[in-house]
Amino acid sequence: MTASFDSADPADAAASLREMVDASTVRLLQSAQGLSDQQACEPCLLPGWSRGHLLTHLARNADGLRNLLIWARTGVETPMYSPNGRAEGIEAGAGRSSAELLADLESSAAALDAEAAQVPDTAWAAQVGGPPAYLHPAWYTLWRRLTEVEVHHVDLGVGYTTASWPEPFATYGLENTAARFTGPDSPAVRLQSSDSPVVVQIGPAGQQPEHIVTGPGRALLAWLTGRSSGEGLTTQPPGPLPALPAWR
Repeated sequence: MTASFDSADPADAAASLREMVDASTVRLLQSAQGLSDQQACEPCLLPGWSRGHLLTHLARNADGLRNLLIWARTGVETPMYSPNGRAEGIEAGAGRSSAELLADLESSAAALDAEAAQVPDTAWAAQVGGPPAYLHPAWYTLWRRLTEVEVHHVDLGVGYTTASWPEPFATYGLENTAARFTGPDSPAVRLQSSDSPVVVQIGPAGQQPEHIVTGPGRALLAWLTGRSSGEGLTTQPPGPLPALPAWR
């Protein structure tokens, strides 16, 4: 399932991803339910943000991605966010009580799922997104949501770690994330998963790898996404892991 998203029928990819998003959302909501008002105000693992900031971001992300599914369903271009809307929305909601944060997170996720249920099978291949350099098929919107929920669940700092990531997310996530590290500031590195068949390379196209980094797929993905300094990974030739640019 994980390696076939890009080559699968778009409607089949969307159906699989919708199930994964639903399960991931349930886990996130369970964590959010355990937060007190004080814990919601405390810093999360992202610099400068409280847990309230992070949970509000996840709610507004659901709203924005829902806009992209509306675009796919109707054919009417619907931007993900209005100008300045993302940052202003996060700041406006960050200081709410834990109960208010949870209700917003739950209702926004439910609205996204309800919209996904209305997208016709023929519309999952429609190009949505933006700016123009980041247009993608509609089914990929659900992958974006899964990534937001899984990665930011770790950032919440409540005991959900990169080791908690489901195997399908870690496997496809490693392949998908590695494809973003192709710029001149990225080192040429071959990544070899020790618990799956995944072997991918990062760095400028055509450049021979200068390092081979090996470890569990979750650990490799955590390193690429900046959620780990490389614990559990080994490199050849021996030495420190190569420096990575920031993941975007």
